[in-house]
Amino acid sequence: MAIRGNLSEASLADVLQLLALGQKTGCLSIARDGSFGTIHFADGRVVHASIVNRRDRLGDRLVRLGAVEADELARLSARVGPQDDRDLAKALLAGERIDRELLVQVYRTQVEEAVYHLFSWSQGTFTFEPDDEISLDTPLFSISADSLLLEGARRVDEWSLIEKKVPSFDLIFEADAARVTAREVPLSVEQERILPLLDGTHDVHAILERSGLSEFDAGKALYGLLSAGYAQRVGRSAARRQPPPESRVAEHRNLGIAFYKTGMLDEASREFRRVLELRDSDGISRFYIGLVHARRGEWADAVSTFARAAQEPDAPSAVLHNLAFALERTGEHAQASLALDEALRRAAGMPDPRLALSRATSLLEAGDLGGAEAQLAEARALWGARQPSAAWFHAAGLAAALGGDSLRAAALLEEGLAVYPHAVPLHNNLSVVQERRGSYELAARTLEHALLEDANCAHLHKNLGDYLYRAQRYDEAFDAFTRVVRLAPAHGPDVYLKLGNIHYRRGALDAAHDAWEQALVLDPENRIVKANLSALPRTAPAEVVETAIIGAAVAAVHAVETSGTDAAAVPTAAEGDDAMAAFGMDA
Repeated sequence: MAIRGNLSEASLADVLQLLALGQKTGCLSIARDGSFGTIHFADGRVVHASIVNRRDRLGDRLVRLGAVEADELARLSARVGPQDDRDLAKALLAGERIDRELLVQVYRTQVEEAVYHLFSWSQGTFTFEPDDEISLDTPLFSISADSLLLEGARRVDEWSLIEKKVPSFDLIFEADAARVTAREVPLSVEQERILPLLDGTHDVHAILERSGLSEFDAGKALYGLLSAGYAQRVGRSAARRQPPPESRVAEHRNLGIAFYKTGMLDEASREFRRVLELRDSDGISRFYIGLVHARRGEWADAVSTFARAAQEPDAPSAVLHNLAFALERTGEHAQASLALDEALRRAAGMPDPRLALSRATSLLEAGDLGGAEAQLAEARALWGARQPSAAWFHAAGLAAALGGDSLRAAALLEEGLAVYPHAVPLHNNLSVVQERRGSYELAARTLEHALLEDANCAHLHKNLGDYLYRAQRYDEAFDAFTRVVRLAPAHGPDVYLKLGNIHYRRGALDAAHDAWEQALVLDPENRIVKANLSALPRTAPAEVVETAIIGAAVAAVHAVETSGTDAAAVPTAAEGDDAMAAFGMDA
């Protein structure tokens, strides 16, 4: 379950301690005035942290230390296209280009510095999203949250003093040569490093860049020199030049991707549109704007945006993949099939299991179980030693259930939940299979567990209500169905049919009439509802006509709703992970 809040109400230190005590695995995202940072946890320990567009990345540090040549780093980055420092570190180790101990030491220091910097943010918002896949990837190191909290608290206190003498990084300082020469106490290593830069021309930004020190270490060294009278402020630098267009493009794009990954869609769209204002041909930004439209359910806009991005000569298969999905949503199935074929063609030589999974989903929707099973088997083979995505387990379990093999369906869904315990659709579908196998109490417990993961999921409340209704626990069923219509008023006529039936049993005929009328709005040709309404004016019969709709509708494996209802995110090659599927079965 996601955790969200405001730093004005809960400090980052409090949030970090909470996640550590709970031994959480996932990503904590922090946003503040156009700045964005992340801290990744595995079992309550920090394994990665970064701040978007922050200076002094891992590659910069390694070049400065002489561990990697700048040209070699540029070639490696161009070839492997690392998305963050974790990818760069793995690429360097895979090529045996650097001593592992040195790399881990430098990388760990950078992560610690990022966390300490984030501790200074007292305003902004935070979001923690569980991500079980982090634990599947062995980290290079892990850091105890306790050690970070202690050091972070000390640094925050010290920085409040440093800021009094160094309130801005555009200030210029000059050393007092006579006082420095006459000093009786030695300088620290950091003070010795920055002293030559206090020449009346370098501002603090330049001192940081030239010294290679972190903001905290440089600030502390400068604070000591100023307090001892060895340096004084002499002015302020002119307004810093706007970065060149390429840097501005990368800055807005990186911020957009970071905002998108944490569901801040308005902010993400704003940054990607700024990129397109600078460079209209930027296919990556246009692609992500398409994803934003898809997450909002704006399918026509998603189709036009993906189609425009697909016109770029180097557009990857992920663009065509998502175009195919958006076309399916608009009912253009023939065009969707062509787009998926083109995605497969562009991925030739680098087979993508997600494309095979999408083909399997299309075949399931068309009722071709044999073809779907073959594509699912191909997708699993393409994953190799890696675990398939949660979406694959969803589709495979659904195919087995539709084929009448409930035992295999249950086994597949349980296997998926062992890897993705927070995947609500897998819990949902497992409960349906369990109920069909006669394990009614087990099915109810599975649904209740799923509701602990997502209490705002209308589909789960609907299935729980169906179970309680069939068990003749009408008061509890009424509560469940009431939550459904509060969360999703247009969820389906079946909910209003059963609410009307329960009202009728209670003798609340007006309420029963209203509920059945609402069912008829959603399904004007529903014969059962019409029969109940026509019978209502007469003396109430012993039983109204009722039914328990048991469906096995194939939902889109890549549906893109993130509001906590019946779906999750679009899978894309750019995002590097796979979507959770929409719910596929009703109880």
